[in-house]
This record gives sequence, structure tokens and C-alpha cells, in this order.
Amino acid sequence: MNPIAKLAGVGKEYQVGDQTIVALQPVDLEIRAGELLLIIGPSGSGKTTLLSLLGCVIYPSYGQLWVKDQFVNNLNQKELAALRLHTIGFVFQSFNLIAPLNALDNVMMPLQLKKLPRAEAKQKALAALELVGMLDRKGNLPKQLSGGQQQRVALARALAPQPKLLLLDEPFSNLDVELRERISLEVRTILKDAQTTALFVTHDQMEAFALGDWVGVMSEGRLHQWDAPYTLYHRPASRFVAEFIGHGVFAPAQLHAVGDEVQVDTPLGLLADVEECPLPSAYEGGRCDVLLRADDIVHDDDAPVQAEIIRKAFRGAEFLYTLRLASGQTVLALVPSHHDHRVGEWIGIRAQVDHVVTFARDPST
Repeated sequence: MNPIAKLAGVGKEYQVGDQTIVALQPVDLEIRAGELLLIIGPSGSGKTTLLSLLGCVIYPSYGQLWVKDQFVNNLNQKELAALRLHTIGFVFQSFNLIAPLNALDNVMMPLQLKKLPRAEAKQKALAALELVGMLDRKGNLPKQLSGGQQQRVALARALAPQPKLLLLDEPFSNLDVELRERISLEVRTILKDAQTTALFVTHDQMEAFALGDWVGVMSEGRLHQWDAPYTLYHRPASRFVAEFIGHGVFAPAQLHAVGDEVQVDTPLGLLADVEECPLPSAYEGGRCDVLLRADDIVHDDDAPVQAEIIRKAFRGAEFLYTLRLASGQTVLALVPSHHDHRVGEWIGIRAQVDHVVTFARDPST
């Protein structure tokens, strides 16, 4: 089956006076039917540029872009507009609902743009509102709907024309944190039920993990890694991804070959019998930095290593402790919230690492 969209070395540059601004470095990517894809990264990382290219809003500066078997590079503006109308759906951060129109009429708008008879457009709009659980609010104006309800109507409007590719730009950023988490999970269910292929742009990694079958991490116009959420977290491909995803620190380590195994000597002691650890020869002198996630560090009163609690953040079921060893090395630990210790208290900790992730030693440390 052909992909819904394919990018082969696609990049985007802008000329500002004599200066060339690289908005997107070359990207190779395939989007297949039924997948939910998330792009995350800090502001200015190239996320919206990638979305605009896939949405056929802008042309690539180089590389080849296909959307639904159409070679976008060769399309004129009229052909691009037709491709957007018939193939691509959009959900924006601001929802963009038309204030004087009720929910039903808002959802009917793109169907009427496609010249569907009004009766058919109404039938499809009602089906879309039912899909998102908003059929009983079809007569409500946007101002009569909560933020979450407006988001659902915006989603129904995008789904009603049955796009081959749905693009969502920070769709939950205007919602409060609790509502955002609930709505994002509901939207995943809705899109899966509708068998819709969708690509989201977000800066929220927890949202990305909850929604995405595949997640891409971007920075400074570069797509660093494209993987399943579990792989991004446990096997980050670059220091940037390791730092951007999850909670963790880098600690200096020394790799030793002991028989057929590799041991990792860290400030928390030896890590042995670990999966996928590189050989000491991978780094000069076997010296490297090891990524220690907060869930790699276990509170154990009987452990020989002691650490001082210098910060604590209550998260309901757990605390996130920032700990300092006697050597000065800091680590993070997720601890069940009934282990409630004071800042300044020393507690026992040990490393319990299944996936050792190493990088070249940071020259500044």
C-alpha cells in the first residue's frame, strides 16, 4: 500500500536579504494509512514548517514531496488548493470556529466548499458531530460551548470531509492541563475509530506519548529521531533527545570488559548485566557519559550509596526528588509519595538500569 505522504530529502529555506535561513533540514519520512504521528520540539525547531509542507501550504526548497500519490513539487497553486480541499484536513490551535454559526453549520462549512448538496453535507456533518460526542450540541453557538466542546466541534469539522491526512497544530494548547489530558486520549480513540491518518504538532511530550503511534523529535530544523514512544524514551539517538524526553541526568562513567560482559562504573556504583551496552572501545579509554533516568534510581534504605535531597516535587502518586551524592553528582529519582522525606535529608539509593544509554563524554565536564 502506498503511503499517504512521503518526504524524500525534503527541506525548506528562506532568503532574508543576503542571509539564507534554514527552516527545515532534509527529512525522509513516510506516513502510512491509519497512523497517528506526533512531532515535538521546542519553539523554532521546524515543527510548523514540516506541517505546512505536508499541508501543501508551502513548497519544499529541495527534495521530493508526495501527498496521496501527487508530486507536490510540480503542482501549481490551483492544483495545490484542490489537493488541500479534497485530501487534507486542518485543526488549529485557536479552533477557528465562526462565531455567528452554530456547531452544525460550522461543521458543514468545508463540505459546502466541496460543493456537496446541502442535504448530503448536513448528513455528513451530523455523523461527524455524533462521532465526537457533540450531536446534542449541534444548535449551540461557539460562545455557548466550553473549550473542550469547541475543540470537539473543530475536530468534527475537520473529520466531516473524510480527509486522507489530518494535520493538527497544537490543538490542545488552549485547554487547561487536566482537560487537555482527557481530551487528547478521547481524540486518539475518535481518530482510531474513524481510521483517520493524523499528524499532530505539539511541545508537550506527555501528550505525544499518549497520542502517538510514532513520535518525531525536532530541534533547529533537524529531525533528530523518529520512533515509537517507548524507544524514544529508553533508546534516545542523540544527547538532545535524551535531554528533551523525560527526566534524567548524564553521569560520567567508565566501561570495563569483564569476560563476555561489559560493566559500567558510575557514581552510583557498578552497573552489570545490562542490555545493549557498547564495548569500551566505542569511546576513548572507555570513558563516556551514561544517561540515568529518574525511574532508573530506586530509593533503598539499605543501599550503600547515600544522597541528599535538595529538591522535591509532589506529583500525587510519587515525588520527583533531586538528589546530590557526596561527590557532588546530582541524580533524579521518582519515589512513591508515601516515602515523604524532608529536603536536606540523606536517603539510600541504588541504580536499577535495564537500558544503558551512553554518549561521548561532554568535554565541559
